[in-house]
Amino acid sequence: MQQITVQELKSRQDAGENIILVDVREDHEREEYNIGGIHHKLGDIQNMDTEALDGFKDKEVVIYCRSGKRSLNACLILESLGFENVVNLEGGILAWKEEIDNQA
Repeated sequence: MQQITVQELKSRQDAGENIILVDVREDHEREEYNIGGIHHKLGDIQNMDTEALDGFKDKEVVIYCRSGKRSLNACLILESLGFENVVNLEGGILAWKEEIDNQA
């Protein structure tokens, strides 16, 4: 599994790359703050409910959560299910707010 920093992700987005983002946080967290992406909670992934994501098994998928811990867990599970290129967003939304939003 790979890692990506919020700066790297933002640079790639700014360059126009079409990046598949998956938010594994709970509903209320996503309502409070959202950087986009597909919402697919960690609990669903833990229950092997990944049908909505299965079309991305051979694509790069950046997984994020609040701090990077749940997304790390999600990455490990998805890899075990045959996803070939999952990437964990280091520091999650907390890092995004600190390093991207605070610089804007």
